[in-house]
Amino acid sequence: MIFERTRFVRLARFAAATVVFAALLIPTTANAAPAVAPGDTVTVPVRDALAGLPVRAEDRTGYERSKFRHWIDADRDGCNTRAEVLKAEAVIAPTQGVRCVLSGGEWYSPYDDRYIDGPRGLDIDHLVPLAEAWDSGAYAWTAKKREDYANDLGDDRALIAVSAASNRSKADQDPSTWQPPAEGYRCQYATDWVADKTRWELSIDAVEQAALTEVLSHCPDVPVTVALAR
Repeated sequence: MIFERTRFVRLARFAAATVVFAALLIPTTANAAPAVAPGDTVTVPVRDALAGLPVRAEDRTGYERSKFRHWIDADRDGCNTRAEVLKAEAVIAPTQGVRCVLSGGEWYSPYDDRYIDGPRGLDIDHLVPLAEAWDSGAYAWTAKKREDYANDLGDDRALIAVSAASNRSKADQDPSTWQPPAEGYRCQYATDWVADKTRWELSIDAVEQAALTEVLSHCPDVPVTVALAR
């Protein structure tokens, strides 16, 4: 029940930040797919969203983590992206000190179904890791778009506070080689992965597609609402 309440809070924040354009879901002709563009918001069943992702081989040539600039202070309020996520996702709010230094507080790590006291035991995970994003299309992006991806506060599925241990276990793996230790979170993880790749128009490889298809075959075919990244 605690997990469900935590997910409800995360999804409610995202729903409040987006508007569903139902017209985007209705083809303009009998055979035409709806036209969508960066900035549009779409809602589709997760299995349809998965089917809509392009399937391509991955290539990590040229990848360097430094090509994704993070953590920035986009709104210049003194708190960088990491701190913004920690503040937003705290179960018990931390104390904010000078230069946005956070202390105290409590967080729930859904990957391994545990509570973490204080920010030191937490990592901010890129749900779709930076290396995986590079492999899946970010290699062709501008430096600014990669920065936007690495600091995406526009969709609360993109960045998530989790235990450092679970994040480092995951590293840069995709769902074909890593799943959250908390089995009850795996449907949500696969759904959010598909949503994040849809948001950024990233591809998947064949093995990743098979793994996601297998996981989602045991999950509700829930609708996902995604604001396409600009």
